[in-house]
Amino acid sequence: MSTNTGTSPEPVSANGVESTAQRLVAKLRQGRARIGVVGLGYVGLPLAIEYADQGFETVGFDVDAERVDRLNAGDNWNEDLDDETVRRVVEAGALSADTSFGQAGDIDVFFVCVPTPLDEHKQPDTSYIESATASVAEHLRPGQLVVLKSTTYPGTTEEVMRPLLDEAAQEKGLACGHDYFLAFSPERIDPGNEEYTTANTPIVVGGVTDTDTQVAELALKQIVDQVHAVSNPKVAEMEKLLENIFRSVNIALVNELAQLCDRMGDVSMWEVIDAAATKPFGFMPFYPGPGLGGHCIPVDPHYLSWLARRHDFETSFITLSAQVNEQMPFYVANAVVEAIAKQPVRLQDANVLVLGTAFKKNVDDTRHAPARTVVRLLREKGIEQIRFADPHVESFCVDTGQGAMEVPRVELTDEGLDAHDVAVLVTDHDDFPYDTIRERVPTIIDARNGFEDGAEAENVWLLGGGAHDGTHDGAHDEAD
Repeated sequence: MSTNTGTSPEPVSANGVESTAQRLVAKLRQGRARIGVVGLGYVGLPLAIEYADQGFETVGFDVDAERVDRLNAGDNWNEDLDDETVRRVVEAGALSADTSFGQAGDIDVFFVCVPTPLDEHKQPDTSYIESATASVAEHLRPGQLVVLKSTTYPGTTEEVMRPLLDEAAQEKGLACGHDYFLAFSPERIDPGNEEYTTANTPIVVGGVTDTDTQVAELALKQIVDQVHAVSNPKVAEMEKLLENIFRSVNIALVNELAQLCDRMGDVSMWEVIDAAATKPFGFMPFYPGPGLGGHCIPVDPHYLSWLARRHDFETSFITLSAQVNEQMPFYVANAVVEAIAKQPVRLQDANVLVLGTAFKKNVDDTRHAPARTVVRLLREKGIEQIRFADPHVESFCVDTGQGAMEVPRVELTDEGLDAHDVAVLVTDHDDFPYDTIRERVPTIIDARNGFEDGAEAENVWLLGGGAHDGTHDGAHDEAD
């Protein structure tokens, strides 16, 4: 097992002969290394742009032909990237994309940034990693580095990727750590975060051997200043899970307490958190919400629970936290139903407006968004008129028990708002006209505290705000 826990010296030559690792190091230092990024999603595309912007010839590989064509035309689809930067590196020839691995043999450094979903049994699905690795393995040659970036369970790099690479390597007389190099470096992308980007967020890396770690660390330092090396890939893989499960557990805590505050009445969890946050040490604020979204936080607890069962261990605390968070969309949907019940309209005739379908504010990413579950549950409860408004999302399709449901999109005009009986704020985008919404819609379910002091209004129910039931008592005054 590798013992490298910090910045290690570069690989040295044997008997005065330059090693394969040294030749790759020289290419990296001279800016001659060719970079390949497998998967041009929210992790892969920013990574490819950073290397291309530093002058490295970079190729992105993706199975989505439309995405490849758009990138080759200099068309940016990522809200976190600057359109002009994308256009410039493409036009300069520093970045190109391909659906084929035909030119993979010329790549010196591969970054694998593919999806790692759960299957129907909530077990890790590594098929995308296996497919990408197999494609790389077909073109494996001396002097190549392969770095997995996809969030996954500890052991994936060495137990899933390495056997596929070693099988191809043995046929060519190559060895990991000597002729080709393998490491794991978890992504740290926060969509919508304008302060921390791919370039200035510290990252972690762990290689199969010390040499693998050294080479991978140097490759990453070409675009990131702070790279923390750990002893092996499993440590890096577990570190990524810790980052996200830390958030999952703490969010579950405040979600559970928010429900208790609603049951008790007269205690707002939001006020409680604000009060606790005045403590300058030993406390970090987390906030209630309608459930978790994105790729990592809803998925990672299941990765670790699955791995733990392989070792006859039960992660009871982590599993329970995931269950609490997964129940929050049900809590929100029930609040909508209770709000409708207080109005002179039948459930099947009610018009419900879902505010925000992205998984977090000010982004367009709808992966695992709580809004998906909320819409599905409302539909299952018999509500037929469901629409959505989101300044960042153009279309929204939800899988229901009756098949795919294309949710109609509406603009937040006075007329559009007046047509709805209940609005439910699932994602608190900054661009929403909160005052106008509060004035025009009879009842609002606020699952994010986007209306801030709006909970004091008779027509706003705030999740965790301390109300006994789904709505405030009292009739709603019609908007002027």
